[in-house]
Amino acid sequence: MEAVKKVYDFLEKAGTFYLATVEGDQPRVRPYGAMLFFEGKIYIMAFGKTNATHQIAANQKAEICAFKGKTLRIECRLVEDNRQEVGKALVDRMPMLKDALGENGENGVMYYLADATASFFKMMELEETVTF
Repeated sequence: MEAVKKVYDFLEKAGTFYLATVEGDQPRVRPYGAMLFFEGKIYIMAFGKTNATHQIAANQKAEICAFKGKTLRIECRLVEDNRQEVGKALVDRMPMLKDALGENGENGVMYYLADATASFFKMMELEETVTF
């Protein structure tokens, strides 16, 4: 649990992180910021049924990258978890999303990071790698 919390704290401080998915043989990268630490897991949210959600449905493998004085790179699988309590927890944490997501996040798709390897870099040097 300590490793996953360390990664979450870094992402939270960075504010914006970049999610890379795959569409056929073409990588697709986009900025994200909606995330949640819930039941010991890191969750991210995608709005509705977008290109990203279609890409994740076809291939759960993804990478996340963030920078805040150091670089964090995460290789993971994104597992869909649209339980109402997860969506509500995100809306409670980020109330500015309520109009777009709905009362319980029903207009978003929630994913948690699974089989993750997170690497922290300072400049070009690997400082630490954690798994969760």
